[in-house]
Amino acid sequence: MTTTSISPSVGAPVVNRPNSVAVGTIVWLGSEVMFFAGLFAIYFTLRSTSPELWESQSSLLTVPFSLVNTIILVLSSFTCQFGVFAAERLQPRRTGPKPTQWGMVEWFFLTYAMGAIFVVGQIYEYAVLVSEGLTLSSDSYGSAFYLTTGFHGLHVIGGLVAFLLIIGRGYAVKNFGHKEATSAIVVSYYWHFVDVVWIGLFLIIYILQ
Repeated sequence: MTTTSISPSVGAPVVNRPNSVAVGTIVWLGSEVMFFAGLFAIYFTLRSTSPELWESQSSLLTVPFSLVNTIILVLSSFTCQFGVFAAERLQPRRTGPKPTQWGMVEWFFLTYAMGAIFVVGQIYEYAVLVSEGLTLSSDSYGSAFYLTTGFHGLHVIGGLVAFLLIIGRGYAVKNFGHKEATSAIVVSYYWHFVDVVWIGLFLIIYILQ
């Protein structure tokens, strides 16, 4: 929605439009919602046709390990948001050693580390499951499991690359302004989206099984 206001110094109307980068990111995330909705549909369709297979193969999953991995990813959304708060006050780097004095770069570094831990944990889980005979081509459960979690893992890796770009930009620019802050904000939109999708996957795959 656009609003107009009158500039007191010029007297001409000033149109305040939504940021095009933020709007474009939201629209793109809408398409990502449809993509993951398709993956969820595939998972439930295969599950409905092979309930016995789901009952036996889901026992291979290590829920406590995945729960810890999930908590790490969810907490990374909070550290990401603290980085956004720092970016919004145009503070790219820390002004002191305390976390309350951290800037966007420090919070995003921590978020990156937590996201990387999640990816490493997922790779370890894949290795264990493959050693137990559950592969992408082993059966429909394996196909559904690796497709849904694998595509999510690729999205997490994409987010990690985005964080590195934003962190590098924070170091590169001499004057950290609203343009750089907007880039940090739209990356946070993506990261929060990835976290929410994983919560849904975790509940469906590991809890409901």
